[in-house]
Amino acid sequence: MTALIIAASLLIGVSLGILGGGGSILTVPILVYLAGQETKEAIATSLFVVGVTSLAALIPHARAHRVRWKTGLLFGAFSMAGAYAGGRVAEYIPGTVLLVAFALMMLATAYAMLRKPRDGVKKAGPAHRELPLKHIAVEGVVVGAVTGLVGSGGGFLVVPALAILGGLPMGIAVGTSLLVIAMKSFAGLAGHLSGVSVDWGIAATVTVAAVIGSLIGARLAGRIPQDALRKAFGWFVVVMGLFVLAQQLDTAVWTHPATWAVLGAVGTVAVATRIRRRSRTFRPGPMVRAGARQGASSK
Repeated sequence: MTALIIAASLLIGVSLGILGGGGSILTVPILVYLAGQETKEAIATSLFVVGVTSLAALIPHARAHRVRWKTGLLFGAFSMAGAYAGGRVAEYIPGTVLLVAFALMMLATAYAMLRKPRDGVKKAGPAHRELPLKHIAVEGVVVGAVTGLVGSGGGFLVVPALAILGGLPMGIAVGTSLLVIAMKSFAGLAGHLSGVSVDWGIAATVTVAAVIGSLIGARLAGRIPQDALRKAFGWFVVVMGLFVLAQQLDTAVWTHPATWAVLGAVGTVAVATRIRRRSRTFRPGPMVRAGARQGASSK
């Protein structure tokens, strides 16, 4: 079991090093289902693991000049306030509710990973552009609160914010997100420590393996096709999220007609949205348009 925990912890670090997020999505399930920790203890331990691992992964990115320090420190400062508050509030929420919320966060993260990147991400502006302060404040507090509550570092919320709103290239957005994740993870941990004790032996074991993985991931960043890697990891997160939900929700919930009605409605909306986007992106070529005009004139 220890070997399995270490192997899974390496994956935490690789994800953070390559994608700038995703580590905490794996850490909590690993600590709950492999290490046998209680939910709140796993969340607190996850924040420590992700915080230290993010700092380790930040070093190679900083050396490669892929960190925007001013934006990252401002974003991180607002995130720390939200994370500390979220950590304090989590003390009064049942562990099952936190795990269900975490599973929903996993599915939302997977959706963000699997969807086609917006043009704003592909056509990011120049690297000198700074994120507007009001956007930094709102995004930072919200993402920080999520981190404090469910132990999710929120890298896949931070990276799009930095890339789309701030116009940062993806490489710089990934590196900067690691700084933000580290800051708010430690703040969230401080909020949890008032009501939760951490098994520092397990925390150290998972952290060391994750740090090694993060250094490997940082070196691989840019060498692996990001789209293919992101999609593969996204589907893996979907499976993990559904597994956590299945473990936490009662059987009666899954067999209730209302559950399937909601799932059917969500699926229908998702398919309709995808079809609509594809129809918008399709534009007939010049030959098709010319043929259509000729057919109309012949009539």
